[in-house]
This record gives sequence, structure tokens and C-alpha cells, in this order.
Amino acid sequence: MKQKLICLLLAGAMALSLFGCTQGESSSAPEATPTPEVSDTSSAVEEEPQASYPVTLTDAAGREITIEEEPEKLVSGYYITTSMFIALGQEEKLVGIEAKADSRPIYSLAAADLLELPSVGTAKQFDLEGCAALEPDLVILPLKLKDQTEALEDLGINVLLVNPEDMDLLNETVEMLGAAVGAQEKADELLNYNEETQAFLKETVGSEEKPKVYLGGNSSFLSTAGAKMYQNTLIELGGGENVAAGLEDDYWAEVSYEQVLEWNPEVIVIVPEAEYTRDDVLNDAQLADVDAVKNGRVYEMPSSFEAWDSPVPSAMLGSRWMAAVLHDDVYSFEDFQKDAADFYLTFYDVEIDQSLLTK
Repeated sequence: MKQKLICLLLAGAMALSLFGCTQGESSSAPEATPTPEVSDTSSAVEEEPQASYPVTLTDAAGREITIEEEPEKLVSGYYITTSMFIALGQEEKLVGIEAKADSRPIYSLAAADLLELPSVGTAKQFDLEGCAALEPDLVILPLKLKDQTEALEDLGINVLLVNPEDMDLLNETVEMLGAAVGAQEKADELLNYNEETQAFLKETVGSEEKPKVYLGGNSSFLSTAGAKMYQNTLIELGGGENVAAGLEDDYWAEVSYEQVLEWNPEVIVIVPEAEYTRDDVLNDAQLADVDAVKNGRVYEMPSSFEAWDSPVPSAMLGSRWMAAVLHDDVYSFEDFQKDAADFYLTFYDVEIDQSLLTK
């Protein structure tokens, strides 16, 4: 009887214990449910990929530069790379830029604060001391300023040299700057745009008959660009044939009226910021026998935003403009205007006045 009573007491105790455990688990269940973290790939909010440092890059001079951590203070001594930093969303990191910033319309439109930054001079007159005084983490200079790198690096300042003189070099520069400043995702977006535009132009105007094009330079109509300059790429992608492609100069080449008459271009294009006008060309008696002048096919590239004949981030718009001018039967100027507006909204976050995009 005593043994039976003990068994009953033990059974009751076990029942109470089990009941207590069940109650405890039930009350704590909501706290035990795991909360998804933001970094979880299944979360509705995804984090942007973080740049990885240190990063070692090879610049346009073949120099290997290691950047230990993401630069917070940038100096751009070249208008092309200043525009690139805007397109990459890095303009707020700039503490100094090249001279004559007020001559770049896109700065006023997309990053007006840049106009207040200290100038570090030009490629011809670089302000080494002024640049160093800004205490930048990274300086971007054109290849022609290679001699300035040693002095800056002696002060512990990293320098990258760039030389975006053709389409491949332009893309390499975008990729290098994106990796250097932690903007690889935006760089990839711009590179994809360039690739897609090239494919579009080749498909749209690549098989069309190529008019002979003469491109007049900034300072003089009788200066032009040969095959080694970006302007040659601009013309060819736009579905034209550069009459000066046979020139070996790696900068603007001076030619004569006789040479232009011999080439006899069907189309004449005047680059943005030229010191002469379309009327000057049309009224030049020495050009009266050129087909482009006789047929009125002389065009000024738009200059309200950027110099599209340069390897700036929007350089592909120069080739799109060229295609719309040379082959408007397959790529209308209205379509070009819309495409240009979409580009500036995407990469510069500005809405442009499409009426300023003219022939």
C-alpha cells in the first residue's frame, strides 16, 4: 500500500513538471522566433555591396598604386575625371578641381558646389603646392602631368594618372576610378551603358553608307583629329568616315585649305567651344568648292552641357548625335534628344532642356 502511494505521488509530480515546462515554452515562443537581419538575402531591404580595401590599381602610366582605405577627400586636376566623379556620385568628396570650372555647363547643372572649390590649375600650369595644401587622400591627374606625381607621393598622397584617349581607355578609366573610390556599382552601370550604346549604333548605322566627315577643332577650323584621338572614335561610331584618319598626330593636327579641298568632305562638324561658327565656314570663300559647304551640311555640336568630342562620361552622346545628323532616316533627332535626356537624368540626376540639343 505504501509502495502504491509512493508511485502515485511520483506520477503526480511528473505530471506537474511536464505541465510547467509546457507553460514556460508556450509563453517564451514569440521571443524565440528569429528576426531576419537586413543583410539577409531573403530580406526585403538589400544592402549595397561594400567596396573592398586595400585595392591595387595600375594607372595609365603603368604604375601600381595601392589604396589602403576608401578615399574621403579627392582632387581632380582634369575636367574629364571631374565629370566622371559626378557621374559616379562622388562629387561631394571633391575638395579641389581643375581651373576654369565655370566654363563647364554641366557643373552648374549637376553639382553647382564644385564652382566654389579651390583650383589646382591646369595641365600646363598645375598648382602643386595648392593641391598638397588640400590634404587629399587621392589625386587624379592627366598623364601629361606625370612629373608631378613624385612630389605628391613623397607627401604620402596617392596619385592616379589617366589617359582616356579612345573608347577602350575611357572605359578603363571609368573602371579604375570606380574601384579607387568605392563606386564600382555605378561605374559598372556607366560601362554597361557605353557597351549597349556601341551595340545599338553598330546595329542601327553600322551597315549604312558612311559619309566623309571633316571635324574642325576648337582653336581653328584648320585643326583636326586623326585616328589616335577620341574624336575619330566618335565619328566612326556615329556612322561616318573621318577624312583625317590617316594623320599620325596624337593631338590636334594643323592642315591646310588645300588638304581640306583634296579630302572634299561631305559633312563638316564643328566641335563644341569652337572659336568660329557655322556661318564662318559657310562664308569662307576658300571652302566654297567643298561638297559639305555647297550642300549646307555644316553642323555645330551642341555645347550647352558637355564637350561630347571629349572622352567625358557622356561621350557616347557625341556618337549618338553624329548618328542622328548623318543617318536621321534610321535614327531620328527626336529619338536622340530623348536618349540624351534619359542619360543625364540617370547619371547626373538632372532634367535637361531638350530644345538645347540641336544640329
